[in-house]
Amino acid sequence: MIGIICAMQIEADGIIALAENKATEDIAGMKFTTGTIYGREIAVVVCGVGKVNAAMCAVVLIEKYNPEAVINSGVAGALSPLVSIGDIVVGTKAVEHDMNITALGDKQGEVSFPDKKIMYFECDKNIVNVLFNVCKNFPCTNVEQGTIASGDMFVSERKQRVKINKEFDALACEMEGAAIGHVCYSYNISYGIIRAISDDLDENKGMDFVKFCELASKKTVEAISGFIKEF
Repeated sequence: MIGIICAMQIEADGIIALAENKATEDIAGMKFTTGTIYGREIAVVVCGVGKVNAAMCAVVLIEKYNPEAVINSGVAGALSPLVSIGDIVVGTKAVEHDMNITALGDKQGEVSFPDKKIMYFECDKNIVNVLFNVCKNFPCTNVEQGTIASGDMFVSERKQRVKINKEFDALACEMEGAAIGHVCYSYNISYGIIRAISDDLDENKGMDFVKFCELASKKTVEAISGFIKEF
């Protein structure tokens, strides 16, 4: 089974529309839809905003459905001039940029486990390659691979975005991916992240956000559909 955690309901609806043999189940305030696409079992859910919602969703998904892989999709803000509105970033790793125990000697973004400290949660290389190969053929879309930075804040100021980019060499920032990576690491589950860029590093070029979400969801739904077929 492939687990799919979406940031937007419109994304989940697009994936669900492709599925056969559908069933739904409400758990902890989240609606999980199971079914098959290209004969592969899938479970789709919208997690809600922020790292706690994302982590809770990932735990329930893993405990209930035992997926072999988890994919997180949604939108993100650019941290680099390499990507612009409508482009796609396929995550190679994720970092919790707002994790801060520097007062006790840890590095910014470093997460403490009982036996170790980890800053970056690596995405599965095969998942990265399949997602990238699917997306690179999208028309009028630049596709990049790189670090995704996640935190419980909407980062809008250019100064803060540049700082996060400099600190972690990240291409995009959002609010869920690293938390899902954190949980998948703990459960030893392969995971991947795909993000459509919703706003530029310097400025939003004026695209209506609702219109953009429709465009982004079409791209991410197509990407996930292609991933399921090829994975």
